[in-house]
Amino acid sequence: MFKKLTKVEFTNLDKILYPELRVTKAQVIEYYIRMAPRMLNMLSNRPVVLTRFPEGIEKEGFYEKDAPMGTPSWVETYRRYAETSQREINYIVCNDLDTLIWLANLAAIEIHVTLSKTDAFENPDLVLFDIDPEPPADYPEAAQVALLLKEKLDSFGLRSYAKTSGKKGLHIIVPIIDGYSFAQTREFVHQIAKHLTTQSEIVVSEFTESKTPGTVFIDYRQNSQGRTMICPYSLRAAPQATASTPLDWGDVKKQLKPTEFTISTVVKIKENPWKGLLDNRQKLEVG
Repeated sequence: MFKKLTKVEFTNLDKILYPELRVTKAQVIEYYIRMAPRMLNMLSNRPVVLTRFPEGIEKEGFYEKDAPMGTPSWVETYRRYAETSQREINYIVCNDLDTLIWLANLAAIEIHVTLSKTDAFENPDLVLFDIDPEPPADYPEAAQVALLLKEKLDSFGLRSYAKTSGKKGLHIIVPIIDGYSFAQTREFVHQIAKHLTTQSEIVVSEFTESKTPGTVFIDYRQNSQGRTMICPYSLRAAPQATASTPLDWGDVKKQLKPTEFTISTVVKIKENPWKGLLDNRQKLEVG
């Protein structure tokens, strides 16, 4: 059904990747084709890290940084020495529809992106506030903290953008101008998280407290070179085939459930709350 659209050689299109919903690989590929106009702008020139589930999400998947053996010559890669693994890594860079389709055909259900681009890998262009509720805290508590965070960012004159993580949390993004280091953005997030602990008793700012029941952790640690966030509109390896979905701030206030945003519902959303995000790069007040 896709052969005229792409140069990708498809395999196992009938493979069930989401057993509970009977979603096939072909349906996952179709989803990514339909969401490509919104995804490719954010994917552009960013190294990606994949979570692949070739046998479906009920089987063990694997995290993949390196371009796999057999990667077509037309797939762009970015070679970089990784300090953590102490080796060279050939990251995939998804700059076109063919590459996105190829990733879907690999059963790369989750597509994660770095917070910096290949031409300035050491310097982030996005700041990430990863809002992670610990049960019994759930989405309502995450939304409560996200709105407190928005008020704080508003007070700095910063426009922020929200999305579901596709799981239980929320991601808040601030696009920034060139020149900042990850140390600066990480400290910026950490200091705001510390401030919000004084505004709400459910907020925690330190990893050592992140598993305290009923709290909401603002994870600043993702603001590090090579760390990633789930790409907007990427699917997640959850039984309901949820997707990380950009939200209007007005929607954050509503009693939404992350399970409302799925492979079948997200494609029907006409509005794009993140339209123009990368053109709205802002200055931070950092030391």
